[in-house]
Amino acid sequence: MNTPIDSTKVAHAKAKDSLLYLDGVSVSFDGFKALRGLSLVIEPGEMRAIIGPNGAGKTTMMDVITGKTKPDSGDVYFAGDTDLTRMDEASIASLGIGRKFQKPTVFESHTVWDNIDLALAGVRKPFATLFHRTTKAEIARVEEILETIRLTDKRDWLAANLSHGQKQWLEIGMLLAQEPKLLLVDEPAAGMTDAETAETAILLKEIAKTKSVVVVEHDMTFVRDLDVKVTVLHEGSVLSEGSLDVVSADPKVIEVYLGR
Repeated sequence: MNTPIDSTKVAHAKAKDSLLYLDGVSVSFDGFKALRGLSLVIEPGEMRAIIGPNGAGKTTMMDVITGKTKPDSGDVYFAGDTDLTRMDEASIASLGIGRKFQKPTVFESHTVWDNIDLALAGVRKPFATLFHRTTKAEIARVEEILETIRLTDKRDWLAANLSHGQKQWLEIGMLLAQEPKLLLVDEPAAGMTDAETAETAILLKEIAKTKSVVVVEHDMTFVRDLDVKVTVLHEGSVLSEGSLDVVSADPKVIEVYLGR
């Protein structure tokens, strides 16, 4: 007599060594299948680029990872055996998953320094934050982040006075202040100058030395600058995977995405 296979144990075993593990994830909205059996594995310390046409499921994938959307089926594990499908958004964020949306959301009436300092304060209770005195360690951390995001000389500027690209960098810095293990970054190059786009690729590669990073992007020049493994999504599942050169030469990718 064959012993029934415990699918949960199988998923745990496969997810054990990965930072992020999605297997067979499906999501439907009013009959529309946004994700169709999506499977994706991100290793610790890996940066991955996600590309694909509009409606491919990129945003829904990030919504599932961050708990905004619950999948109809499939497994989603973080750091080995933490089942993200059983957790809410706040709990998932506290695990060390940070998300940067396409449109930067910074406190424009505060200085660049204060934006980072307030992000550090995310672990403090709101009332305590009002009376909190920044410690030497926290000051050093803010300074370190400002250097990483190329805004040390803008530390006293109001965030409202930054360029669009610099606001994107500031929001990335605010995420870094929360010490995430995984950053989900949505179209960071959108609206940037060519110089800012090139610098952003360098910035993210520096961050990826100590964090895992998933970048959703349409700008193929920017993706090439990242020089990482690329996953192409189409109609809610993985169409192709490999280097940018490999996926760019894939006839299926050319037909549904690059050839348009």
